[in-house]
Amino acid sequence: MEVVKVKTSIYTDKELWERYKSSAAKRGLEVSQALEEVFAEELVEDLLDEALREMGEAENYEIDFKPFNRKRGL
Repeated sequence: MEVVKVKTSIYTDKELWERYKSSAAKRGLEVSQALEEVFAEELVEDLLDEALREMGEAENYEIDFKPFNRKRGL
């Protein structure tokens, strides 16, 4: 399936924007790619709700994550 891209304009704090662009560059991402990640993360809960409704599951559910303590090294 072909992904269709759209061009858009936003207004945001200049300093915040510059810091975001720098952060994206440090991760090796174009700003558009980094923003798509943010959008996708924001929509995860909505997509999960939709998938559960399609499966006929109850709308009230709770996802419980345990904290992950990363250890140094491998």
